[in-house]
Amino acid sequence: MASLNNFEEATFLAQSRDESFHVAEVSTGKLKKRRHFRWWRFAVLAVAAAYFLIPLFAGIRFSLQDTAGKFSFETIAALPSAPGFSAAFWLSMRVTFVTVLISAALMVPTAIYVHVRVPRMRRVMDFVTVLPIVIPPIILIIGVLFVAPVWLKASPYLLSLMYVILAMPFAYRSLDAGLGAIDLKTLTEASRSLGGNWVKTIWSVVMPNLRSGLMSALVLTLALALGEFTMASLDLWQTIPVWIVSTNGLPNGHIEIAAAMIGLVGACVLVTLIVSLDRSQSGRGKAGTK
Repeated sequence: MASLNNFEEATFLAQSRDESFHVAEVSTGKLKKRRHFRWWRFAVLAVAAAYFLIPLFAGIRFSLQDTAGKFSFETIAALPSAPGFSAAFWLSMRVTFVTVLISAALMVPTAIYVHVRVPRMRRVMDFVTVLPIVIPPIILIIGVLFVAPVWLKASPYLLSLMYVILAMPFAYRSLDAGLGAIDLKTLTEASRSLGGNWVKTIWSVVMPNLRSGLMSALVLTLALALGEFTMASLDLWQTIPVWIVSTNGLPNGHIEIAAAMIGLVGACVLVTLIVSLDRSQSGRGKAGTK
């Protein structure tokens, strides 16, 4: 009987220990850390927003005024009929479109080849792609104008070739970051083992996984081509930035500010649409895989 009582007492103590351990384990999981609000983050964000938004607001407000300072859409309505604006606009659109196509056709295969075949050359490519930032654009365009053939200097698409060089640091870095985020070697080897050639592998396997990096590269290239002034001015082509500077002597200064604001707001809207389209497609792809 004594042994039986000792056994029941030991069993009761063991159960009580387990219950106390279980309660302690559950209670510790309910503890939450308090999140402290850091005011300096809000202050930095507010200063950055003011730095960008206040000049934009001032420019839009000035462009929506007439010569008497009253609110009016006369300047916006008169902009398409301004001398030289239509020609400068379509020239900028053509040069930008060709720049984006050439940049994508050159940078995408190059970045993929470096990652797959010669990964040791990535440091060399990092150095080479930084050179257009180090060398001033005025030196680049003067050197090209001295050595370029006459037929190329007579074509506005010489600017497209030069803009590809200027955009190379931004385009290549965006593609390099996108390729570094995926297992490129495994994807390409799997596609090649299933019988796909390199063109099909790049188009059907790599490009869908490189959508975000490619979109970033194209957006940066587009923004640079639309806003470049030095090379277009020295090459004697009147793009939108050159046209804005050339209208500096007009009696109505609201026209040039309106053109600048339309270009800036239009570029922001275009970038927002491209980024939103990329996110919506990525969200649909993730929803389809679930």
